[in-house]
Amino acid sequence: MNAMREAWTDERLDDLNHRVDEGFREMRSEFRALRAEMAEMNRTFMQTVLGGFAIMLAGFAGTIATIIAQG
Repeated sequence: MNAMREAWTDERLDDLNHRVDEGFREMRSEFRALRAEMAEMNRTFMQTVLGGFAIMLAGFAGTIATIIAQG
């Protein structure tokens, strides 16, 4: 009876070990996808900020040019 119980316990532990390993594999792939998504969002954010900064500089340059031209 003990031999059956030990074999059953070993099988259950092996099954649990496999499920835990598979869960970590899934978690790693999800984190990889999340990091890629965050990197893309970061790129988009930086492009937006730099674009806004360039427009602001162009506006300031236009204002200064207008002031100089008038006088």
